[in-house]
Amino acid sequence: MERKALGKGINALIPEKEAEGVGRSEKVVYLSAEQIKPNPFQPREDFDPQGLEELTQSIREKGIIQPILVRPKAGHYELIAGERRLRAAGVLNIKEIPAIIKDVEDEDSLELALIENIQRQNLNVIEEARAYQYLADKFQLTQEAISEILGKSRVTVTNTLRLLKLPLEIQEEIKKNRISSGHGKALLEVADSNLQRKLAQEIISKSLSVRELETLIKTQRPKQAKQKARVSAREPYLAVLEDELQQALATKVRVVKRNKRGHIQIEFYSQEDLERITAKIRGEIK
Repeated sequence: MERKALGKGINALIPEKEAEGVGRSEKVVYLSAEQIKPNPFQPREDFDPQGLEELTQSIREKGIIQPILVRPKAGHYELIAGERRLRAAGVLNIKEIPAIIKDVEDEDSLELALIENIQRQNLNVIEEARAYQYLADKFQLTQEAISEILGKSRVTVTNTLRLLKLPLEIQEEIKKNRISSGHGKALLEVADSNLQRKLAQEIISKSLSVRELETLIKTQRPKQAKQKARVSAREPYLAVLEDELQQALATKVRVVKRNKRGHIQIEFYSQEDLERITAKIRGEIK
């Protein structure tokens, strides 16, 4: 049976008010904090102490306005979304917490946690990428399926996943916001991981913008690569053609032309990505 996509967002899952005759899974109930266990599929790895303190202060003054989302498990409830609220409630020693109970599978639990965190902009891009990868590995979801479920474009999912190709040290710097995702995407143009690490340190020490980094990367390229770049630069329409192909195929495309001959490079990032691109070229999918 085809699963229902959850891409409409967390608001579609939490009713604004309880309707007559709605099942228990759609009602706001009060649960003992001791009954609620953490979500093993929680995509967020880091919790900002200052943000948590601000939320705790808000709850101290106004109470928990937004209920958490849980699912029933043997003898307890497992958190789906709302871990910051649950942690803040623990700090304040709140005994009962408003919650909505939904009976969902593991995959839906992760999707719901992702949707809430992404829509509330609580996930950094590396946590988001790792969650996408977990969905792909654990539940055999394609990037197309992930994009539909989460309401993201296919290109956004692909580009976010590509950041996981960076060395772990650089991923950690992105998580700490010392390097932006834009810097990360630029660093992916560098094949040498040691050079990537060196450039990452320069980004931090010199506060380089993404444009400055791209200029620096060009100066680091081997002479042959620079010559290729100069050849391409003499043909301005090639950049337009590359952009059109990238939009059509939803992946990175490079057009290299020498005199009247050349070649087109089309990148893919997994077997299913290759099959998708091939089907697209054949006209089997729109």
